[in-house]
Amino acid sequence: MGFKQKTIGLIGGMSWESSLLYYKIINQYTNDLLGFHNNAKSMLYTVNFEEIERLQHSGKWDEAARILIDASKALKLAGADFIVICTNTMHKLLPEIQKEVDIEFLHIARATAKEIKKDGVKKVALLGTLFTMQEDFYKKVLVDEGLEVVTPSKKDMEFIHKVIYDELCLGVVKEESKKIYLDIINSLEEIEGVILGCTEIGMLISQDDLDIKVYDTTILHAKEAAKLAIFN
Repeated sequence: MGFKQKTIGLIGGMSWESSLLYYKIINQYTNDLLGFHNNAKSMLYTVNFEEIERLQHSGKWDEAARILIDASKALKLAGADFIVICTNTMHKLLPEIQKEVDIEFLHIARATAKEIKKDGVKKVALLGTLFTMQEDFYKKVLVDEGLEVVTPSKKDMEFIHKVIYDELCLGVVKEESKKIYLDIINSLEEIEGVILGCTEIGMLISQDDLDIKVYDTTILHAKEAAKLAIFN
């Protein structure tokens, strides 16, 4: 092949539904880029989302961070060259993780911002968990990249959050929920695009459903990981 392919360390299980998509996209895109029988070199550390979800909603982020720190250390020890955290929300803990694990992490919001800027889009809506939509850890990355970020109303954010945890993370896709998601997006004024800022939302809606640009963070993060492994 004439180059050394890097090994991708994946922290998955948040949820396993979207982790499955990560694995598929990374390997398919690697093959698209390299052809023949090529696929990505990777290793997957899967956490138990039941444990993570309970810690999230009880505010025990330090304990959740410890789980991801241990996972990161295990991947580094096993030979990963860089790490992909296969979820948006848990990037909240990335600063704590990086203090204890000396390895490169591919940030999902930066991978997303890169694609948005390439399209010349400036104003985007952000959908995700309440943590992602309400707190600054994710939005700040986007704003620092020069983007204007808007979020839905509190009531709509609560609905989006509930569907993610009670339906999508369990592999349940409902047409009724899809319609309400689309109504929420279409109610936001003057946006040029929408970020699917939870790795499960792409199970529900896609570019085919909207006239504005749709940025599926699962796809963008996974493809950026494949490129990083090949070209850097």
